Amino acid sequence: MASLVAYDDSESEAETEPVGNFNAASQMKDTSDVVKPPGQDFASEAPGVTEGAVLSTKHGSGADPAGHRLPLVRLWRSDPGSCPSQRLQWPRTEPDVTFPTGKPPPPSLWTSQTPAGHVPLAAAHFRQMKLSWGTYDSPEPSFCVQTKSETPGKHGNSLQKKRCEDCIVPYTPKRLRQSQALSTETGKGRDVEVQGPSAGCAPAPLSMAPRVSEFIQPYLDSQYKETTIPRKVLFHLRSHRGPVNSIQWCPVFAKSHMLLSVSMDKTFKVWNAVDSGRCLQTYSLHSEAVRAARWSPCGRRILSGGFDFALHLTDLETGTQLFSGQSDFRITTLKFHPKDHSLFVCGGFHPEVKAWDIRTGKVVRSYKATIQQTLDILFLQEGSEFLSSTDASSRDSADRTIIAWDFRSSAKISNQIFHERYTCPSLTLHPREPVFLAQTNGNYLALFSAVWPYRMSRRRRYEGHKVEGYSVGCECSPDGDLLVTGSADGRVLLYSFRTASRARTLQGHAQACVGTTFHPVLPSVLATCSWEGDIKIWH
Repeated sequence: MASLVAYDDSESEAETEPVGNFNAASQMKDTSDVVKPPGQDFASEAPGVTEGAVLSTKHGSGADPAGHRLPLVRLWRSDPGSCPSQRLQWPRTEPDVTFPTGKPPPPSLWTSQTPAGHVPLAAAHFRQMKLSWGTYDSPEPSFCVQTKSETPGKHGNSLQKKRCEDCIVPYTPKRLRQSQALSTETGKGRDVEVQGPSAGCAPAPLSMAPRVSEFIQPYLDSQYKETTIPRKVLFHLRSHRGPVNSIQWCPVFAKSHMLLSVSMDKTFKVWNAVDSGRCLQTYSLHSEAVRAARWSPCGRRILSGGFDFALHLTDLETGTQLFSGQSDFRITTLKFHPKDHSLFVCGGFHPEVKAWDIRTGKVVRSYKATIQQTLDILFLQEGSEFLSSTDASSRDSADRTIIAWDFRSSAKISNQIFHERYTCPSLTLHPREPVFLAQTNGNYLALFSAVWPYRMSRRRRYEGHKVEGYSVGCECSPDGDLLVTGSADGRVLLYSFRTASRARTLQGHAQACVGTTFHPVLPSVLATCSWEGDIKIWH
């Protein structure tokens, strides 16, 4: 009886259609016109359907405008088990619609983008008339979707109408519909994640040129000349999708055409910033923002640390990770030891600064202080001492803002170096004189002695830029005559080291300029990066 009831309902649906003034033919015609590819016809896409195919039934038949005899009830062929009545499934006499083997089927907009639980407009009007059947939110049958997309044309409109209206829609439980919709959204989210850089994937080897850059070759055999002030932008690099935290040229002079950039978009990149301005390789080893990365002194490896507590040492020639460690805190700064290159020091959101040994992969020393965060690290005296800049400050003074450590014994040498109430986000060492400079949040650069007791110069101060809480970097030129710093308003300022006067101001970036570095060989090349995510090479 269940099968007979289902059959009678399909009969009643076909009979009650004119009563509700349902104009499905025009709606189906509009739908077919939208998805109809130009220059295609039903007869050309379905050569297996003959014009004289006639199917007579006992209970009635439907005719299209061209005179075809079509069955009144069309049951699914893909999933016969879901049909309410398998005994009323009539023998199929018309051949299957097939496509030519040499031409793929045309893409369907609806089958590729229709979400789970979607009901077309014609089916929604038709569903309002079937109140005795209950509420139907099930997706449209796949056969009807294929018919609309695969047979657009003059003869296909009537066939689409009859097949979509006469097929029996099975009931789908609400829980199943919700689970289908959830799985569809999850699948879309996974597709979006796959398009971006995946954390932890092994990077490919870096395609480094076997020869030295033709722009660097003439300067390798001669002594560094006087630094000239850059005026024009040579390259504008815009590949990062987040703020660029820092940049560094390769320390090996023969490979100094390569530039390392570290970004908050969980990646760090290597560029050919002298010859072509092209990105050589992108490394997506971290699952969170990468705050610090440094070239190894040999120029063949890069050490990186990020907010995911991870440390990675990557070999550029093979693309393998030579060292991987897990820290106890988010890493904001790290530096290689200037003499023993197998040791490095890192700091971050933690009271301790730790020294690691790459050979053993373990922490060899810890430097404890009553602070919350380490902002920067600077080695002095060929590695026997180092400075750490912290966020410790009080209302009237800022003891512990800069702390001097003994590297071997982990003992504090001095914590009364900077006595003003400003923190110092970055430190830099002068290349020729025993002094270092500290960038302060008081919008000036302070000059200190690099030997104990590390006195601050009261006469020389570099002012005119803005810090405003950003980690704005500063650096001296290789000859020590110029000092460059970024600014929170996007400017790049160059000072004379001797007189502390401003030499030039460059309108560099739209947002805060947080990183500046001179080229170690070329006397007139400068690289800057900004919080906007772009990098500029000045010449």
